[in-house]
Amino acid sequence: MSRRGRVTVGVLLGVFLLFTLLGWGVNAWTDWLWFDEVDFTQVFTGVLVTRLVLFAVVGVGMALILGGNLWLAYRLRPALRPHSPEQAALERYRMLLGPRILRWIAAVAVLVGIFAGLSAQNRWGQWMLFRNGGNFGVTDPEFGIDIGFYVFQLPFWRYLLGVGFTVVVLSVLGSLAMHYIFGGVRLQGVGDRMTNGARAHLTSLVAAFVLLKAVAYVLDRRTMLLEYNESAKLYGAGFADINALLPAKEILAYISIVVAIAIIVFSNAMMRNLVWPGISLALLGLAAVAIGGIYPWSVQTFEVKPSAKVKEAPYIERSIEATRAAFGLTETQVTPYGAGNLVPPASLATDTAVVPNIRLLDPQLVSETYTQRQQVRRFYDFGPKLDVDRYSVQDKTQDYVVGVREISYRQLSDQQNNWINRHTVFTHGYGLVAAPANQVACGGQPYFVSGFLGEREQLCSSATEQIVAEQPRIYYGERMGPDDYAVVGQATADRDVEFDRPIGGDSEQNYTYDGAGGVSIGSFGRQLLYAIKEQEANFLLSEAVNDNSKLLYVRNPRDRVEKVAPFLTLDGDPYPAVIGGRIQWIIDGYTTAATYPYAERINLQTETTDELTNQGTFQLARENVNYMRNSVKATVDAYDGTVKLYEFDEQDPVLRAWNKAFGGDLVIPKAEIPDDLAAHLRYPADLFKVQRNLLTRFHVTDPGEFYSEQDFWQVPNVPDNPDGGRKMPPYYLYTKLPEQDAPRFQLTSAVTPNGRQNLAALISGSYVDGQPRLEMLELPDETRISGPVQVHQQMTSNGTIRQQLATLTADQKAEVQYGNLLSLPFGDGMLYVEPVYVKSNQQNAPPLLQKILVSYGDGGTYVALANSLAEGIEQLVKQGSDASGTANPPSEDPPPSDDPPPAGGQSPPPALTGELAAAAQKVQDAITEVKAAQTSGDFERYGRALKALDQAMNEFASLSRNAATPGAAPSGSPSPGGTPSGSAPPTPSG
Repeated sequence: MSRRGRVTVGVLLGVFLLFTLLGWGVNAWTDWLWFDEVDFTQVFTGVLVTRLVLFAVVGVGMALILGGNLWLAYRLRPALRPHSPEQAALERYRMLLGPRILRWIAAVAVLVGIFAGLSAQNRWGQWMLFRNGGNFGVTDPEFGIDIGFYVFQLPFWRYLLGVGFTVVVLSVLGSLAMHYIFGGVRLQGVGDRMTNGARAHLTSLVAAFVLLKAVAYVLDRRTMLLEYNESAKLYGAGFADINALLPAKEILAYISIVVAIAIIVFSNAMMRNLVWPGISLALLGLAAVAIGGIYPWSVQTFEVKPSAKVKEAPYIERSIEATRAAFGLTETQVTPYGAGNLVPPASLATDTAVVPNIRLLDPQLVSETYTQRQQVRRFYDFGPKLDVDRYSVQDKTQDYVVGVREISYRQLSDQQNNWINRHTVFTHGYGLVAAPANQVACGGQPYFVSGFLGEREQLCSSATEQIVAEQPRIYYGERMGPDDYAVVGQATADRDVEFDRPIGGDSEQNYTYDGAGGVSIGSFGRQLLYAIKEQEANFLLSEAVNDNSKLLYVRNPRDRVEKVAPFLTLDGDPYPAVIGGRIQWIIDGYTTAATYPYAERINLQTETTDELTNQGTFQLARENVNYMRNSVKATVDAYDGTVKLYEFDEQDPVLRAWNKAFGGDLVIPKAEIPDDLAAHLRYPADLFKVQRNLLTRFHVTDPGEFYSEQDFWQVPNVPDNPDGGRKMPPYYLYTKLPEQDAPRFQLTSAVTPNGRQNLAALISGSYVDGQPRLEMLELPDETRISGPVQVHQQMTSNGTIRQQLATLTADQKAEVQYGNLLSLPFGDGMLYVEPVYVKSNQQNAPPLLQKILVSYGDGGTYVALANSLAEGIEQLVKQGSDASGTANPPSEDPPPSDDPPPAGGQSPPPALTGELAAAAQKVQDAITEVKAAQTSGDFERYGRALKALDQAMNEFASLSRNAATPGAAPSGSPSPGGTPSGSAPPTPSG
């Protein structure tokens, strides 16, 4: 290369390195300033130093080992090489490499070291746990080793073993190439094809590889407890693994050591050729196939498969126990719930614990109503889903649907969306808006009690703020993206420039941020720094940036917690709460692991995805874990961005290890959680979904029953769209379940038997005295209580209710939307409540709560559609009272009687004849088919049966109106209107 070419390449390389290092330096410096702002610099320095040390140690170590072997291969080159066409062809390479051999070796070693270091620095988390991890206090069931070894030590040992294999393989390949180029290894010519030095060097490297394989066999004995057992369909070593593969691994480890010694001895001390070392390697390969492959396969095929249920039983039991321990299921309280009462009890009308607290507002549906009624300006937004929390107002505790009025930068007009407005004027939202979850007003709207702006409708809201936030401004919120930074704190000529809120009509009030949050950018150096980082010249040119300015960035609460605690997996649903007069975001943090022996391995994204995923919630990453704890409750102040990490699980060894790794004071002890914060902590949604999904299988603790899978459950799909394939999300309620002393704020979900649609159990998660409690109401296998999907179909398929629902959208200018279907155990039966919303097709029209669907018992016998919950409960109680006054329940045909007609001269209706009798028989046949289809659990058949019943009832009604005796009706059949006295057609529940 010419001198000019070398200079050009050098300049280009220098420019590339300059901009690369400049970008890295700017990001590192701004990160330091951000961590200093939130007072978590120990995280920044801890992670950075660990990464640099790993990069240096692994990179330099691999470079030295590889470079040393290449240099040794060069030093062992023969002084004289026989003349041959092969050597003549290699001479040109020797002439190229020889004069600068050290440079070439150094270049290759440095390049490999850089890539090795880059890979190693990503293992900073494994190293920190390796160094700071302790014991779990629990041992594995096979070797009796503490679980801490598997969680803290094993992952890093496996990584180091992989590094060892890599450097040895690269050394073998590099040394072989060096020996070949410089004549130590020949493919042609007479005499030995390999010099003594080359043979000793290469065989020593091969022996090192075999010794590493022996170490790998030893570690494999431990990792077997983490592998998938195909026979039992569970994780953990099974019968064949323990009784065949485990001893095979031990034997192979010894064989590997013997082979390594044999390679060195036979190739260098005794025969000094490669025949016997090659035979040794071949024997090792044959032993690995025979002992480690064929023997375990034969045990699995001929001993385990014929009697897998018996052989795998002890190992299935291990997996059940480990899974329940790893995911916090061991302390689940199981309460049998007979649910034998199918008739609505009179106590429904007078209940004070369950019925008054029933939540009617759906957080997903009423978000549009909040936006339309409380938006005030188009750039405010509440997001696609609100949150549910509980507050005590006037000595009464109940749940509220809450949302914060945030700035939505996507809603700014084109004129508003310039740099000055976007980053210095529209900087924050205002207020936490709340409405009681069990109350509506003004034609189906929420009854707002807080977060008012300007004028408000007195009939649709409370006269005064009931949930008072002394600092209502929202500078940090869920609607803010990575580029939505704000420049605040700048007052211009004693005039506030930040838009604060409207105060009535077209009047507005401005504000100047005076909080502790933000990074000061008053100096020219800081302004230049952030101009480079954000690639924005306005930091240097705009008068909006002055000596008093601060920069707020990383404004999404979840992103802030993720940055200060990168070792946590964060819940996908942060929620706001008024705590101490300030709006705080609360985020649940999980510690996870993937190496808990015998525990079931799950994918977090798969297990937590349901109807609400990405609808106001965050989707979790595709992370495979087999251990999970809600160990941290994090808070982010919505005004100044202060981040606090509170310890919640005091027994979690993983959190202890991370806390120790970052100096011991990273998290605040649980005892120091403020009382007003503790009052708003709730059972986290994503952890509950994982535990609920696992309980559908791992509620079965008998190995034989678990293997048969007969008692497994499933999470039902969304009731109003079961064919959509989306799971029904759990829902928060402030209610009292059976065996509970008082109402609690709890997360609840219904589950159904696998492949059927009747109700199997209700699972709930709540906090009692600051401790998590998972409870399960288990129904008997033969229950007639329907599951959510079945109940919704039964209620909406009722003839009378269907007609009433049709009238809500009769003009075809509106659509019906269904809220959460709540399953509430009451009076040894089951009460179902489902709010019905009507959304106009007019643009931006919010859905309004218009009706309440209620049902009791099996879901189809006692059902009502009412204007209010109280009215619906009254109808159910009346139906139950009417049923209790007869000898037979309303779902059965009365038996024939020879008794005389009752006093008053009334006579029984005349017998039906002709077409009317045939139509009545069709109704009876259709009812019989509905019962059979419902019992079978076949939805397709059930839908056809309901359609046939509807046609038969319409035909009977038409013939009845035209008959000479219109009042006649077949015994035990529905009335011409389709339902008796507001109840559903008599159908049983399967």
